[in-house]
Amino acid sequence: MSLILTGGSVVGPDGLQAADVRIEDGHITHIGTDLPDADRTVDVSGAWIGPGFVDVHVHLREPGQEWKEDIASGAAAAAAGGFTHVVAMPNTDPAIDSGHLARYVTDRGRDVGLVDVIPAGTITLGRAGQKLAHLDDLWSAGVRLFTDDGDAVADAGVLRRAMEYLAEIGGVLAQHAEDPGLARGGHMHEGSVSSVLGMAGLPALAEEIIVARDLELVRLTGCRYHVQHVSTAGTVALVRRAKAEGLPVTAEVAPHHLAFDHSLVESMNPVAKMYPPLRTAADVEALQAALADGTIDCVATDHAPHSDHEKDVPFEEAPRGVTGLETAAAAVHSELGLEPATFFDRMAIAPARLIGLEHGWPEVGGRADLVVFHPNVEWTPDVFRSKSSNSPWTGRKLRGRPMLTMYGGRVTHEVGE
Repeated sequence: MSLILTGGSVVGPDGLQAADVRIEDGHITHIGTDLPDADRTVDVSGAWIGPGFVDVHVHLREPGQEWKEDIASGAAAAAAGGFTHVVAMPNTDPAIDSGHLARYVTDRGRDVGLVDVIPAGTITLGRAGQKLAHLDDLWSAGVRLFTDDGDAVADAGVLRRAMEYLAEIGGVLAQHAEDPGLARGGHMHEGSVSSVLGMAGLPALAEEIIVARDLELVRLTGCRYHVQHVSTAGTVALVRRAKAEGLPVTAEVAPHHLAFDHSLVESMNPVAKMYPPLRTAADVEALQAALADGTIDCVATDHAPHSDHEKDVPFEEAPRGVTGLETAAAAVHSELGLEPATFFDRMAIAPARLIGLEHGWPEVGGRADLVVFHPNVEWTPDVFRSKSSNSPWTGRKLRGRPMLTMYGGRVTHEVGE
């Protein structure tokens, strides 16, 4: 089937180009005006046509926790959010610590066929932090990003051995930076709000001390290192300095850390509970600036679905995490209003580069993994394709929306369809 997107503007590294796009047999055949006829024409006037978004940090919960989410529902949520590629975190049950489990995730994603589901692998066996996972087996299964996400690798000796091996083969070690001793027992950011609420807090130092230690190991081993869900101004400063020194370091930030600070917890709504926790307004400002100037490379949702009965408990008893796939692009656009090229770089190009994915700007002959994003549409999220609805954006007006998503030239999501 052939299709033309008409009336929109194509996004490239230099900005916008008013042009129509024709797609056939999974690829872009024409960009411009007066295109050959197609089986279907879609009017996308006022919208940006760019590379499908890439998320290097999602929790699809399969295998083992399918009541929260599974690969089918998570892929549907991703497509609705404009994503064409997602990296599934390995803190499943069982953890993805060997090749056959990684292949299971890949195969399930291929069967669903809505987005490219790319498995991450653990750093340690069972995410226990003691013995290295089957890194060579995971690599053979196509894993390129390794993380014990949900926990930091606290043992520096274990982490050094992992870094030395991954430096040899070219893998990326991604760290959930949270010192277990400093974070133990905490439910929110340690600061003025936690003091008023009388709630045990997680200090910013819990994140920063792990990143500072790890950067010294990067300097020693040369391993590519990625900081997951950066939440503090101190971590931003560490990453900025490491990049200035030429260390192979990248970083991500989640939409909720760009939008909310710890005052949201005053409501005691468990949807405001996530790790790392929401920090101060000054931290939010630093994160926004770092994403804009490229110190933080990309946006990653840390999409963490939980069922209603799990979240509908007192704040201290609730599991941590929020959903984010369906609202990420709109949240980032609403909060930062980045220029189109920068917006798509942080949402698609940079995360693709991080994991070695061949996914670039729209061009003739390129694979049609695209999103049509309308920057001026206002909408209020209320119904989700995810199995879970633990979203902090429920009922909040957002500006900008993915109107249509194409994966391999096939429409996987369309507003109104």
